[in-house]
Amino acid sequence: MESSFLTFIIVSSFAVYSSHCGTTDWADVVVAREGIPTSLVCNDTRVNGTVAINWMVKSFGADEWKLVLSANERKVFSGSAWKKSMHLTHPNFQDTGDFSLSFLPKLEDRGFYSCSIKQQERKLKERIILLAILTVTIVPAAPIPQYSTLRLIARVDPGIASEKITWATPGGTTMRSEIVANTGTVAKLPRLQNIDNGIYVCTVYPWGNSSSSFFTFPVDVIVDDNKVASIVSIKHDHMISTAIQAHASFLLTCPDVSGDYVLLYWKPPDTKRQNETKRVYQYDRWRTHSLPEQSKKLQLAGPPYNAEAGSFSFLLIPELKDGGVYICEVFLNENAFSQRTTLSVLKVTTRRSSSELTLTCLYTEVSQVRSADWEHQNKSHQLLVSYSTPGSITATVSLPITSETAGNYTCILMLINGKTIMITQDLALPSEEHVGVTTSSLLPSLSALLLLVPLVAGSVGVLLWRQKHISDRGIEQSLSVHSGEAENIYENPEDIRQAPPQGSVYMDLKPRGENDIYKELDRYEQCQN
Repeated sequence: MESSFLTFIIVSSFAVYSSHCGTTDWADVVVAREGIPTSLVCNDTRVNGTVAINWMVKSFGADEWKLVLSANERKVFSGSAWKKSMHLTHPNFQDTGDFSLSFLPKLEDRGFYSCSIKQQERKLKERIILLAILTVTIVPAAPIPQYSTLRLIARVDPGIASEKITWATPGGTTMRSEIVANTGTVAKLPRLQNIDNGIYVCTVYPWGNSSSSFFTFPVDVIVDDNKVASIVSIKHDHMISTAIQAHASFLLTCPDVSGDYVLLYWKPPDTKRQNETKRVYQYDRWRTHSLPEQSKKLQLAGPPYNAEAGSFSFLLIPELKDGGVYICEVFLNENAFSQRTTLSVLKVTTRRSSSELTLTCLYTEVSQVRSADWEHQNKSHQLLVSYSTPGSITATVSLPITSETAGNYTCILMLINGKTIMITQDLALPSEEHVGVTTSSLLPSLSALLLLVPLVAGSVGVLLWRQKHISDRGIEQSLSVHSGEAENIYENPEDIRQAPPQGSVYMDLKPRGENDIYKELDRYEQCQN
């Protein structure tokens, strides 16, 4: 009986090996974490009577199948791939129909597993399962010092078993993560604090056929209240010393390293006290937030820089007061990289009096300035220059501007390192004054004149008609006669008939009011109507 059972095992093993050599597909994917109890499910509730089960394994990358264990109603036989923790989930599998295999997997156990159910040499069911092993690494090791950069690293072997891996915070928020070659899926939390304690969740989404849409694994993160992380090393790049005109765009560079987060410090210009240095910007690319929010004055630089990928620099549009020393610190895990920039800001102002124009060149961070001067475009022109206070140089120009004093005035700033920056002010000759009428003022007058033309023409017509009418009645001349309070011949026609002839004709066309023309025009309009 013993020999016949061994013969059955050998034949079955050869048959399974022959049928699965070169397997590239599977019926199910199981993702297990190393050292956590796992079951490879294989069941068939329809079977009854005498049945046998074979569990075989082909390690990932291997060419041949090996027997894990084989069992029938009388005995369980262990093969060469069997391990101490391996066992059938239900020893009475013939009654339950559950032929699942349970064990504590290790990384070397990854691969294809075959479950083959036979009854009287007839294969009832065969199922191929791909077992993938999840390895989780937490850096630093617990308990984690405060202000550390927490790294949660998850990797699935073989990689073909996983479509994607995600990390979530204790509150359920999906964390930013990246796939790092030869490492796995990495999520980070820089500057870890007590509030970051809790259970983080790693979720693996399998690729291909799988009875589960995802696998979740809890990871406990414990922060040490009594320990604070320290920077292992800090590297200082060469110092940058330069100057820029106020309101011009300036690229404030940071160390050339891909980091986790960046801090920008600023020491106001012309100050010696270190305690005046203040943090003006911080950005955490893993949490994707910045303090303060970006403004028109200071913001993270765009291409070729990419803050979301860890490449940092800043765009600064400074006022005069924004000169000084800028310190950009980039942090990668427990290492820091620092870049200092000493910046002078230059600005020109003008002040005019009745007799002269004063050009003032203002600049900050005086300690790095070797010299400052005004220069006219005509090198032979002598300028009246004065140095009133540190960081200020003035040039005085007499008024009015002449052909000799007009032109470009340039303030030249030379730094200790030899760099120069120039800002130019143009003084032009006064323009000649021209007397003219604008179109807007001419149009109303022209419109009023055009309205008067028909009225004047009407008046002339009335006068001609009256003159002819008087001539027909033998009146050769008409005089202006005062009759009572009437002062106009057209106000009392009866006076015209009574007036004796005189030697001249006088027509007093007196307006009746501010907006009226003449009475006769009224009579004319009445006649026309």
